[in-house]
Amino acid sequence: MPKTHNPATLTSSTHERLQAELDQLTTVGRVEIAKAIEAARALGDLSENGDYHAAKDAQGKMESRIRQLQALLRDATIVPDDEAAASTTVTTGSIVTVLYEGDDDEQSLVVGTIEEKREGLSVVSPQSPLGKSLMGKKVGDTVEFEAPRGTLKAKILKLGQEEL
Repeated sequence: MPKTHNPATLTSSTHERLQAELDQLTTVGRVEIAKAIEAARALGDLSENGDYHAAKDAQGKMESRIRQLQALLRDATIVPDDEAAASTTVTTGSIVTVLYEGDDDEQSLVVGTIEEKREGLSVVSPQSPLGKSLMGKKVGDTVEFEAPRGTLKAKILKLGQEEL
């Protein structure tokens, strides 16, 4: 069965950051890798040339990231940062603080793709069980979702700047 493709939803700041990364990789990055490969070739025998193999490996990883970014950015839906921050319901790009039933520690997370990652915050995909249950909810709501070890409940304590 073919895998269905769900276009990513990105905040505008994440879209801009990823576009800048793509631009850097396709210009400066490719030139630097080509120079490193050429310098390694000049060292002689390629079969035992660690520098050459390391440069080719780096080139492969960079080209893979370029393809990943191109596909992500080509199909992405962009949500303005201020729209995500001002929303009173959970949406892509929202920062949500939850308290799991039976736990004393709050957890803050970002709802979105891994590309929405922010320092100190976990990321939860809107397509994951937790993400699906959070989408469209507001502060004070309790969500329920299936996890590998059973059903979990979490109360939304904070959304962006809004608190319970």
